[in-house]
Amino acid sequence: MPYTFQHLDDPQALAASFALMGVLRPHLNDQDRYVAQLVRQAEQGYRLLAAQEGERLVGLAGYRVLENLLYGRFIYVDDLVVSPQLQRSGVGAQLLNAVREQAMQRDCDHLVLDTGLHMPLAQRFYFRQGLLARGMHFTQSLRAGNPA
Repeated sequence: MPYTFQHLDDPQALAASFALMGVLRPHLNDQDRYVAQLVRQAEQGYRLLAAQEGERLVGLAGYRVLENLLYGRFIYVDDLVVSPQLQRSGVGAQLLNAVREQAMQRDCDHLVLDTGLHMPLAQRFYFRQGLLARGMHFTQSLRAGNPA
């Protein structure tokens, strides 16, 4: 069955993505807080693109358009997740291509994302998709209990 792609914009559609996003972000444990956070992020330009097989969500790509001195105008991919049963099926590549198309439509200079050092399979996937490692991402938690 072919996949269809659509942005999830309303709270009900965002709530339907909670379980799948939990595959990537297992620290998320409250659907209402998740939806509220996505609504706040949407106010800052975040978009959540869903891949669907019929009525079933099988992949998600969360992204936003940003601009800085390093990359110029770029799309940053915050979240990319595919249903575990469909990993290596091509849906992740299709989602990334759909986000790449969004970047080109918005006249972006780059597509940027981060992945964990502990995720070699994801790193290989991104290399195969034409993304290159250009640096290391450093972070410091400013609150106890933050996952990042």
